[in-house]
Amino acid sequence: MVTTYYTEDHEWIRVEGGVATVGITDYAQEQLGDLVFVELPEAGRKLSKGDVAVVVESVKAASDVYAPADGEIVEANTALSSDPALVNSSPAGDGWLWKMKLSDDSQLSGLMDEAGYKAMIG
Repeated sequence: MVTTYYTEDHEWIRVEGGVATVGITDYAQEQLGDLVFVELPEAGRKLSKGDVAVVVESVKAASDVYAPADGEIVEANTALSSDPALVNSSPAGDGWLWKMKLSDDSQLSGLMDEAGYKAMIG
């Protein structure tokens, strides 16, 4: 079973086979507007929960995307280099930002499920 978790900073994290895929929520991309640039992280970079992993730039502003848990980046979504609008059109699908190997699965227990996230954004 694949479970998706959400953060208060509007990231989602989906864990499958020990690898977590991270992106921003549909709500977040709506708030940002049309993305024009995504600064992708490098594979091998180690992140601690709360670290800035990615910077996304829209026509309105630049915004940080934070690591929802500790881990090491194994892949960045290079398709976003040429087509950052994928984050707008498919934030929970083709617009994912990076994949990471988690170093502490227990950190996921502090995150929200979909119902909790929807209640937060009201």
